[in-house]
This record gives sequence, structure tokens and C-alpha cells, in this order.
Amino acid sequence: MRIFAHFLMILLLSSSCKKKEAEITPSVPDTMYFPSTNSWETISISSLGWNQNAVQPLKDFLNQKGTKSFMVLVNGRIVMEEYFNGHNATTTWEWNSAGKTLVASTIGIAQQENLLSINKKVSDYLGAGWTNMPLPKENLITVKNLLNMTAGNDDTKQYMIKANLNYVADAGTRWAYSNIFQKLTEVVSSTSNKSFETYFNEKLKNKIGMEGYWNFGTIFTIYQSNTKSMARFGLLALNKGKWNNEQILNEAYFIESISTSQNINPSYGYLWWLNGKSSFIIPGEQKVNQGFLVPNAPADMYTAMGAKDQRIYVIPSKKMVIVRMGEASDPTNINFAVSGFDNELWAKINAVIK
Repeated sequence: MRIFAHFLMILLLSSSCKKKEAEITPSVPDTMYFPSTNSWETISISSLGWNQNAVQPLKDFLNQKGTKSFMVLVNGRIVMEEYFNGHNATTTWEWNSAGKTLVASTIGIAQQENLLSINKKVSDYLGAGWTNMPLPKENLITVKNLLNMTAGNDDTKQYMIKANLNYVADAGTRWAYSNIFQKLTEVVSSTSNKSFETYFNEKLKNKIGMEGYWNFGTIFTIYQSNTKSMARFGLLALNKGKWNNEQILNEAYFIESISTSQNINPSYGYLWWLNGKSSFIIPGEQKVNQGFLVPNAPADMYTAMGAKDQRIYVIPSKKMVIVRMGEASDPTNINFAVSGFDNELWAKINAVIK
């Protein structure tokens, strides 16, 4: 009888421990979720087993750094959705250079529809004399050179009129960040016989339920949208161009776009920034910086980066997308706060998710 009672007690304790273990084990849906137009599934921080005590310090940091909105997705589901300083879910905000990734994606779609080839020279689509360079030098510039910032143009001039498109180096031999990517929108218009925005809306924006619009300013070309629209594009990027059951952007092209695109700046793809590489060059400089773009972030992260710290972080290893919109975290460095704001922010994020 004593042996039976002892055995029963062990059985009950074992059952209780298993129950407790089941209760505290994080339950993460392993299926990818794509939001419908009017709804979006959420998942709690506690169910992911994240550190709830680190959430408020993260929010405080975001608020102190001029953030307007911050969103975290895991497997497409919203884990965090925060708004600051009068911003809300419907407010639009500029993507700045983070919107370059929308242009790169649209070029990829145009290529898969056989409207263009990124390996052909730009003058095949825009005609000879689209730059102020000697014709032999202009003819070296391919669509790919515009995608990876190796067109060889004078990057001190950001107003993309012909008079400012001057020769500095042969295409493919010098990496320099500039507004010359804007010529890609003209390539799409020329080959599709539609305005860039019309083609973009039909082939990308409408298919994933984004809202927003392009602002084609005198100097800058900027996309503006609400935070969830930015997150939708991040989710498309996480899934390598696939939305639900439709491959909107060819996967092979997308993988190219998030891979090192030239041998000068390993941390740059086709208008995407790449973490985990041996070195990087930042806009406005030719200096090679050793190490990861964002040391505190996962090595497999690829990022849409815009002035005033507009960010879409995509982390495949964590099935995660993170969006940040807002004012510049450092008003003295509005253009590119690499290894400053990004690294500090990722230290706060790591405290939550680890």
C-alpha cells in the first residue's frame, strides 16, 4: 500500500510539473500570417516568452529619440504597436530613403515581366545623352549600377538634372550614395508606358494592401504612408517577395537584392542595407568602416534605411519585421545614424526579445 501511495504521489507531481511546464512554454504560431485589408492578428509578448520588464525601457528610449511609431511583427502577427507624440495608426509619414527599396522591388517586377533587364545599359531605356558624361562613359552605366550605387556619377550633386550628372569614375568602380536611383523610376515609366506610381500601385502596393503615395519633389522622391503599410512591405520582404500564395516579386531577384551587389561596399545590395558583412561605407563618405553595419543586431538582418531614422528591419532568423518612423534621433545627424541610433535601439530590443 505504501509503495502504491508513493508511486501515486510521484505520478501526481510529475503530472503537475508537466502541466506547469506546458503553461509557461511560449506558444509561437509557426505559420506565416498575412493581414487582410481591415484586420491584423496579434500575439502577446508573454506568449513569446519575452522579457516584459524590458518593454517600458524600450518605449522610453523610443519616445526620447523622437519616434512617432514603432511596430514589431513575428510571423506576420503584431507583437508591439506603439505611437508617440500625436502620431496614430492612420497618420502618414515619410519613408525617406527607406522608400528606395520600393523602387528596387518595382524594378524587379518590371524585369520579370520582360520589360527590362538590369544588365542592360540605362541609355537603352532613356536614350543617349541622359547624363552629362562623355557618351562612352554613359554607356557603361547599367540599370544594375543604379541599383547598387556604382554609376560613377558626382555624388555631391543631388538634384538629378542632366547638368549635374557628371563623370567621376567608370561605372562599377566606385560606390557613392546619391539620388541617381531616381532614374530607375524613369526606366519603369519608359518601359511600361505608365507613370511609375501607376505601375507601382498595380504591381505591388495594391496587391499587399498598402496605403500611401509618392511625392516626386524637385530634389527628392519620397514615399509616404502609415506605419502598417510600411510593415506590410517588410512582411513581403521577410517572405522574399511572396504575399500569401502569390509570388509578387521573383524570389531569385529578391535574394540578389539582399545580397552584396558589388565588391566595394559589402553592406549594400540593390538599395537595401545588409548587416553581418565585413565592412561598410556610409552615404557621403568614401571611408571603409570595418565590421557589421549594426553590431548589436542579428547578422542576417537586411534593412530599409532612410534619413531621420526611418527603418524597416527584416530578420529572417527570428521571422521578425520591425518598423520605426519618426523624427531624427539625433538632430545633428539626420541623414544616417549608423552604429549610433540603430545600435542603441537594438540593445533595447535585445533586452526584450532575449
